[in-house]
Amino acid sequence: MGFRKKNKSPPVLSHEFVIQNHADMVSCLAMIILLGLMFEVTAKFAIMFITVQYNVTQVLDEKSDPVNLYQYGPKDVATVFFYLLIAVILHALIQEYILDKMNRRLHLSKTKHSKFNESGQLAAFYLFSFIWGCSILTAEDFATNPTFLWEGYPHTHMVFQVKFFYICQIAYWLHALPELYFQKVRKEDIPRQLYYICLYVVHIAGAYVLNLHRLGLVLLVPHYLVELLFHASRLFYFSDENKQKGFTLWALLFVIARLLTLTLSVLTFGFGLPRTENQGFSLAEGNFNVLTIRMTCLAAICLTQAWMMWKFINFQLKKWREHSRNQASKKKAVSPKSKPHKREPTRGGAANGVVKSEDKTSPRARKAKAS
Repeated sequence: MGFRKKNKSPPVLSHEFVIQNHADMVSCLAMIILLGLMFEVTAKFAIMFITVQYNVTQVLDEKSDPVNLYQYGPKDVATVFFYLLIAVILHALIQEYILDKMNRRLHLSKTKHSKFNESGQLAAFYLFSFIWGCSILTAEDFATNPTFLWEGYPHTHMVFQVKFFYICQIAYWLHALPELYFQKVRKEDIPRQLYYICLYVVHIAGAYVLNLHRLGLVLLVPHYLVELLFHASRLFYFSDENKQKGFTLWALLFVIARLLTLTLSVLTFGFGLPRTENQGFSLAEGNFNVLTIRMTCLAAICLTQAWMMWKFINFQLKKWREHSRNQASKKKAVSPKSKPHKREPTRGGAANGVVKSEDKTSPRARKAKAS
């Protein structure tokens, strides 16, 4: 891990060397790109990585000032790459200065240690993205007018905050792929993490390219809130296994978020977009309002929600079985043991191993009687 002092340095360019120092190497690459701004020859290339491209100035009213809006294009790949590097650096900082210190205090097992790191990183990202997304939505009138999801489609122009939000989202989820190697994720956990990383990349990039950034933003904000609650609850659970109330609230909000996602998706692709004026397919205009693309997007969202509900049901069933087993084991431990029977007195007046004689005469009298 970067930013960490090691007693033993592995061989240069070995796997262990790259894993321990990957954040430092990525920092050097990001600094090289920033230094490119200092020279006139390289400035035009370096600025392509750092700043948001494809700005367009529009005048809405004669009295108002011009507004800077943005479109997307192939140069966005360079911007995504630069902020992918920034995400790797921030990932290493959170791991080194927050999560590792908490792990030393909790003394978790290897399995819980890996899940704790995963939840810690994702909780920080979901919290930041949720606050950022809410700040963008407050400037829109979605709460009073949901038709803004499809009115005026294609939405080829974006304000700076919306475009930068999508750039950072794509960069973060792409950075999660090499982090599987850098963090030494266990082989049994790699398929599960690959599934949700690829789903995030496909859905967010699809909403960005198809000019559906309004719908994508509205669907991401409640989803991130639910995921934030889940990973925060898991962090509290690892610190104290008795703290499980957060999972109950998460289960309720999870179902509500799935229903909200399906409702808005069907409303947009099934009723809103088919009734807009701009119907047809045009790459130059950024118009993808045709039946095939609408149904493909709706099917992708519905299948993803169905898969998430399937995983959710299996998770709840697993927890219910574990709870039932724990309750059964507790009942067996608390059940009273059978009481031992009283021992009967032995023949000849022996009770409890002691022989009691009923003859109270003296020894001399017993001898005389015997003679």
